[in-house]
Amino acid sequence: MGGRVTKSQLEDILPLSPLQQGLFFHALYDSGNDVYTAQVVFDLHGPLDAGALRAAAATLLRRHANLRSGFRQRKEGSPVQVVHRAVKVPWRDADLTGLPEDEREAEAARLADAERARPFDMAKPPLLRFLLVRLADDVHRMVFTNHHILLDGWSTPVLQTELFALYLANGDDTGMPRVAPYKNYLAWLAAQDRAPPRTRGAAPSTGSTSPRSSRPARPSPARNPSDGCGRASPRI
Repeated sequence: MGGRVTKSQLEDILPLSPLQQGLFFHALYDSGNDVYTAQVVFDLHGPLDAGALRAAAATLLRRHANLRSGFRQRKEGSPVQVVHRAVKVPWRDADLTGLPEDEREAEAARLADAERARPFDMAKPPLLRFLLVRLADDVHRMVFTNHHILLDGWSTPVLQTELFALYLANGDDTGMPRVAPYKNYLAWLAAQDRAPPRTRGAAPSTGSTSPRSSRPARPSPARNPSDGCGRASPRI
């Protein structure tokens, strides 16, 4: 594998799901912008503790090992995801309150577009980043950008719910349910491949018998199919 990851940094090496394999292939060989970079934007109204929100993001990365994965090829060409023990939270703050009020929205949109246009290095986790834009004393905009290889449309709203639950707890996950390891889902997929043809794929499409930990608790935010960007306006 290219690059060097020391044993002290390494938590696990896992295979890719079939969907991840396809996304990894496109990330390696597609030219131009990666169409599998996704983005969700939240407008947050009311008093906000930015430090607590950043702490919640750090806890989210600590709890979910698959969010700490980088994607590489072995020397013989097979792809793997390398799970790091710890990663820094890719967090950026932008304060636009110094701009005239009628210019803030355009600048916030420009910052979000720039985040989405900036490609991820597939080998360097995490393949996600946070941008918190301050538009007024009681109005903030959270821009969450990630590569689709990490999260699908089912998983993203679950992760968002957990982020704000952790925010209310100042980043403390004491008492929260343990996260089912993503490797359990990969093992379940492998078991389906080994199953006899008559029973293969017999699990309901809802995923109710799958160990995958990222089933949605609620519908995802409204999305524009042309740009993959969701928007919501929670009040906290």
